[in-house]
Amino acid sequence: MRLFRTPFWVRWLFSQYEWKVQTQEKAIFLTFDDGPIPNLTEFVLEELAKYNAKATFFCVGDNIRKYTSIFQRIIQEGHQVGNHTYNHLNGWKNDNSTYWQNIEKCQCLIAQNTPLLIQKPLFRPPYGKITKTQAQQILLNYRIIMWDVLTYDFDTALSSNKCLQKAIQYTQKGSIVVFHDNLKAEKNLKFALPYYLEHFTAKGFQFKVL
Repeated sequence: MRLFRTPFWVRWLFSQYEWKVQTQEKAIFLTFDDGPIPNLTEFVLEELAKYNAKATFFCVGDNIRKYTSIFQRIIQEGHQVGNHTYNHLNGWKNDNSTYWQNIEKCQCLIAQNTPLLIQKPLFRPPYGKITKTQAQQILLNYRIIMWDVLTYDFDTALSSNKCLQKAIQYTQKGSIVVFHDNLKAEKNLKFALPYYLEHFTAKGFQFKVL
């Protein structure tokens, strides 16, 4: 079962994480997970530029290492970046020490390539999977960003039309919306993102960074 919108009880139970931005503005907070990678991240940047839209990219450290120039382009074009661990680790499957070291390794790369870091960096756990003890440690140094709307663009069994339809249906003011700049999501992302940006821009929404 696909939960395109995070249920209220989950947001309440894990209220120390950030699921949505409380705002009366017509603002949407687009996020992209797993990049940067050639071609697809660049496609995302080009689509965002068409609408003067800003977004937050949760980057995998090893991808920053391999594609530093694309990472730097994200920064140069006015977008925000966040930590998505160095190796896209599942917190449920890794001990606390290994997980924390992987986060810090990613953050060191971000710091080396980002001229002005925000006061408290952003972190999103891959797969949304993190233990209570891991979260307690991370929250001392990071804001943990989850999501209000998950597009399931990575689900190859989901049609591109359905991906777009559900993304539009569940987005509200202040929604934190997840797309993915990874190869598994390429088909759905390339179809859905342009229409999504066009739809909400026409309705007077702005796309902002976290």
